[in-house]
Amino acid sequence: MTTDLPHRLAVLVDLRDADGRVLLLRRSKSPNQGLCSPIGGKVHVDEGESPAQCARRETQEEAGIDIALERFHLAGLIAEKGYEGQVHWLLFYYRVLGTVDIEPFEMREGRLDWFEPGEIDGLPLPETDRKIIWPLVRKLDGRNPNEPPGFFSVHIDCLGDELTWTIEQETPAG
Repeated sequence: MTTDLPHRLAVLVDLRDADGRVLLLRRSKSPNQGLCSPIGGKVHVDEGESPAQCARRETQEEAGIDIALERFHLAGLIAEKGYEGQVHWLLFYYRVLGTVDIEPFEMREGRLDWFEPGEIDGLPLPETDRKIIWPLVRKLDGRNPNEPPGFFSVHIDCLGDELTWTIEQETPAG
């Protein structure tokens, strides 16, 4: 029964370089082991951490860079009902405004690497990312990395044989 599943809050952080490439983590651990996703992690709700503070902390821990909180722009809310039949997720998708410059490297969570936006669909991705999240990100992307992208809110039902989703809000960039 879905009401018995735990709820988790987490963030995803979209970092871009000066060439417009996206920084992704090829995960070496569950969830999504072997798949590519933006950096991110669970909000420390027991400590009263905000989603934006979590995004900043995860960027420091996983990418090794300290980015000012005001550069984290909330660009999406993703509710995943019954992900892998184990948990309900509420994900806060942040785009870091401006560019960052780091070299790819291995870490405890996996390998960080830069990818051209056109390469993303050819990577091993979680099904929700491939079918829903990345298409929404691309649709609402702004042209200037220093300006906020659009915003989306989506509810994804992962419990059936096929993913179903409802886009609850879409606001274009600019």
